[in-house]
Amino acid sequence: MMASSPGDTIDSIQKPRNYKKGWKPFPFPVLGYNTDIGFQYGLALDLPYYGDGSTFPKYFHSFYLEASFTTKGGNIFQFFYDSDKLIKNIRVTADVSYLTEKALDFYGFNGYQAVYNHSWEEDKDTADYVTRVFYRHERKLFKFALSFQGKFFAENLRWFAGATVLKIDAGSVDIAKLNKGQKEDNKLPDTAGLYDNYVSWGILSDKESHGGMNNFLKLGLLWDSRDNEANPMHGIWSEIDFVIAPKFLGDGNYGFVKLAVIHRHYITIVKKKLSFVYRLAYQGTIAGTVPFYVQPIMINSWEKTTTIDGLGGSRNLRGILRNRVVGDGVVYANAELRWKIFDFNLFRQPCYFAANAFSDAGMVVQKIPINKNGIPASVDQSEYFSSGNDYPHLSFGGGLKIAYNENTILAVDLGYTPDKQNGDLGIYVGFGFLF
Repeated sequence: MMASSPGDTIDSIQKPRNYKKGWKPFPFPVLGYNTDIGFQYGLALDLPYYGDGSTFPKYFHSFYLEASFTTKGGNIFQFFYDSDKLIKNIRVTADVSYLTEKALDFYGFNGYQAVYNHSWEEDKDTADYVTRVFYRHERKLFKFALSFQGKFFAENLRWFAGATVLKIDAGSVDIAKLNKGQKEDNKLPDTAGLYDNYVSWGILSDKESHGGMNNFLKLGLLWDSRDNEANPMHGIWSEIDFVIAPKFLGDGNYGFVKLAVIHRHYITIVKKKLSFVYRLAYQGTIAGTVPFYVQPIMINSWEKTTTIDGLGGSRNLRGILRNRVVGDGVVYANAELRWKIFDFNLFRQPCYFAANAFSDAGMVVQKIPINKNGIPASVDQSEYFSSGNDYPHLSFGGGLKIAYNENTILAVDLGYTPDKQNGDLGIYVGFGFLF
């Protein structure tokens, strides 16, 4: 292994002859922490194939397998495949995931119009405390997605199409299960949470409150001129996505059409070292009615992560509570400086150490209608709902990155929001840059 000085670049380091050819398996333990899901542990295998090395750091084929668990009661099982060599001139992506969460975040709808009482779930010794799972519900999610991309006239313009099978089971937090084996002082009170209230008040209808099956067709166009997918230094990645979910493709209860428009721009400030990147996006409903359990799911043409919820959390608004900003239509933005501090070789692979500083923002621009007629007169609605339109939810932060073979990137981000209605501090340990 060749040592490198902080001033070296990957191009200036003497590389082993075959470092960028063939299979480069990278098995690793999944050991991390995420404010959204707690501590995560398990096993994963990142398996890229670079062929003759002519396209490095772009792979010929990439396989990813993960089996991991979280201390907040979640299970993650995923197989992901990506290649533009399986079918000539077509990029093929497949994702099979089974995700379970015993306590998924649920704060209501329409951003700041849903009041968040953090004291209700914090210190159990205070008079305001209700339960630490008040803003939670249980979810089991199965997803099978298959998508294709191909060139559309211009070199960087592509069409994409695909289909997704999505089966979700939703319900109340299983208090008895969470209390099993706990000391008496640590047991959760058997009381209703926000999800239970929404069900009993009729805000969540009978046909959506327990989940369902909603299968999608996805169509769109994207422009991709990035120089590198894992961490681009320059280029644009913009897309327009239509998600079409006819009733007859699902369980027959809901049909809808959603639109997502996402623009990502990567700008070099110092060649091979410092870049400024930003993302601007809109996601909204243009036809039909969307069940509550689908509303938080973020739409895009390609993403390997199992963290598909938002707005809020590790994949969009870092530092803001996951699913804090949910509406029929949302906008969000991210701005980030990325600095490759130094490069080195490790296990005959090119690596680098990097840092980033960021600001994130998002808000609801299309509200979900809420029927409050079923709320009992004894309930103080001001504790649950606020009038007025939503306004931007803001967060700030920074992070550190270690990249192995330029494609596998260990990431640590810390995000902070100054408004207690959005949370406080978010800590995220995972893989890859945000976008």
